[in-house]
Amino acid sequence: MSGSRDHLEMIAKSIEGFLSGGSLNAAELGEIIDIAERDGQVDQNEIRVLRSIVAKIKPEEVDAELREQLARISRRIGGVGKD
Repeated sequence: MSGSRDHLEMIAKSIEGFLSGGSLNAAELGEIIDIAERDGQVDQNEIRVLRSIVAKIKPEEVDAELREQLARISRRIGGVGKD
């Protein structure tokens, strides 16, 4: 089952992003979303990780590009976007 460890890769990628600049940018979040979607389905562990990552993004860090990535997540799994 290839997707079974994707959530761990997503966590590692988010830590890398938060450590490098203190927050995630749209490209980094896009890479995390791509990991979740690469097997064609987003499982419950991936959803849990995405929600956790999004919860760590501060509203003042959200620019237009990041807002689009958050919308992409919301369209895919619902209920995780930031206003």
